[in-house]
Amino acid sequence: MTITTTLDPLPTEFVRGHGGGGPATARTVVAYGFWIFILSDIVMFSGLFAAYAVLSGNTAGGPTGRELFNLHNVFIETICLLVSSYTCGLAALSAERRRTGRVFLFFLLTFALGAAFLYIEINEFAGMVREGAGPSRSAFLSSFFTLVGMHGAHVTAGLIWLVYMTAQVAAKGWRQPILQRVLCWSLFWHALDIIWVGVLTLVYLMGAR
Repeated sequence: MTITTTLDPLPTEFVRGHGGGGPATARTVVAYGFWIFILSDIVMFSGLFAAYAVLSGNTAGGPTGRELFNLHNVFIETICLLVSSYTCGLAALSAERRRTGRVFLFFLLTFALGAAFLYIEINEFAGMVREGAGPSRSAFLSSFFTLVGMHGAHVTAGLIWLVYMTAQVAAKGWRQPILQRVLCWSLFWHALDIIWVGVLTLVYLMGAR
């Protein structure tokens, strides 16, 4: 005995998935994935900020931020990074218009400003270590080097990424995936500027009071 059943076809939205387009496009996946990366970075820095806030008063009889921080150099660092954010934005706008010459110019300016920021920061770290104020001197200095050094490591990664993107644009032109990578790098660089504003306020301005 054979039993035959007839099922009504499923509605189109169930067959195709939400939006009727099946799996998400690569552009959507990259966008969501990159925002998750940015948010995870912000969570990590939030933890480092909290640790610094708790440990900033534990100097173990060593130097304090007021004795160590040179606000003149910090001001120059801040100007370099903020202006680099502006040139980064101009590079992203030029990339959307496929103006390769302008993109390379703004890439170069952004790299120079980011490298200047790192140069000043590395000199600051080296000077503190020479004076015996290294990360092992106190909990305050351990948290300081961890927080500021982690931001500097991200700036270094951003500059390496920038060189890589410049090479990709020069070799392959403005394919859609390359344009997406340039825009993702731009978001990453702007996020570093926002984090630096927090470092400037919590670490340097409040620490030098």
